[in-house]
Amino acid sequence: MNRTMARAQAMKLVYEWEMGGNGGEDTRFDLLGVQPGEEESDYMEALFEGVIRNIEGIDRQIARCAHGWSIERINRVDLAVLRVAVYELAYCKLPAAATIAASLEVADKYSTEKSVAFINGVLGTIARGEKA
Repeated sequence: MNRTMARAQAMKLVYEWEMGGNGGEDTRFDLLGVQPGEEESDYMEALFEGVIRNIEGIDRQIARCAHGWSIERINRVDLAVLRVAVYELAYCKLPAAATIAASLEVADKYSTEKSVAFINGVLGTIARGEKA
């Protein structure tokens, strides 16, 4: 598993959590087929746990930069992608461009073309430090 796949798996866990699941180890290791202890599975877990731990601040940032979209109105898959990406932008020491590109790759696989453009706009605004 590479980092982009780890991001996709973290997005799935965040989505499951949003839909009422718990993102527990049964999901992480059985349903997703991820092996514990691998560097990327550790990264996936860190992303998921970081998003959940910082969800209120992450959602405030998304809402502030989503130009007319409330959190409730954003597609749940798109929101999960955004939450993971915003966590990475805020808390991980990675270049913003790399985080955004990888997040768009995940969005392209799991969402729609319009969603990719929306996610790119929100993440670009956040990365530039702009406000809505």
